[in-house]
Amino acid sequence: ARQVQGPLNAVYSVTLSAVYYVVRCVTDPSIPANAGCFKPIEVKAPSGTIVNAEPPAPVAGGNVETSTRIVDVTLKAFSSIIPERVCAACQGTMNNVTIGGVDPRNGKYFTYYETIAGGFGARRNKDGVDGIHSHMTNTLNTPVEALESAYPLRVRRYELVRGSGGRGRSRGGLGIRRDTEVLAEGSTISLMGERQRRGPYGLFGGKSGSPGTYGIIRGNRITSLSSKTTLSANSGDVLTVTTPGGGGYGTASRRTKESITQDTADGKA
Repeated sequence: ARQVQGPLNAVYSVTLSAVYYVVRCVTDPSIPANAGCFKPIEVKAPSGTIVNAEPPAPVAGGNVETSTRIVDVTLKAFSSIIPERVCAACQGTMNNVTIGGVDPRNGKYFTYYETIAGGFGARRNKDGVDGIHSHMTNTLNTPVEALESAYPLRVRRYELVRGSGGRGRSRGGLGIRRDTEVLAEGSTISLMGERQRRGPYGLFGGKSGSPGTYGIIRGNRITSLSSKTTLSANSGDVLTVTTPGGGGYGTASRRTKESITQDTADGKA
């Protein structure tokens, strides 16, 4: 597709790094990661497209969102060649959350930014990991205690989403629900994510993981938010983020009884 007006364009280096990452995932891990390793790989990305944008196209979201979709597409292409080395789709988004404003505790400006983890895709003989950053994200979870100490925010809920992983012989990892209460008047929330219409794909009969959702809770009312939006928030407003689950691998009818029993006991099914 041609480059777009929104900030989801990727520069060529981002596209290249996403493809190289997948190649490293599906080949011999003992191969040194150097120029010789990648020399046989040719990446065709025409100039002026969403995967090789040219000025003045905005590219802020290309590194965090488009890169993850490039990984999804490339892994699926490899699934028909080396099915034993690929996983089903992971959450396919970084769930970028930014909250900023004036901290009432000290009168200083603050900006909180985090990517929220989701489900990892299932593999041939292994369930997807629950609530983890995947592929291009390369960030860690912010501990609740550190977050609440540094910012005028309070985490009201932080949990795995039961049943969000795609069903299959191997189950997709579970997504996360995180509810964050804003404690500063006149704050601004900015969101950028994906996978809210279609969940991460499954492979070889595995089902897709659940899509993600964003919402704002004011009093007893929950208002759904789009995957890319900016809104004002006041003290007491709660941002609720539910991240996608990973896709399943193989048909669910072939899942072992032991695994099904364990899923039920763990509250995952």
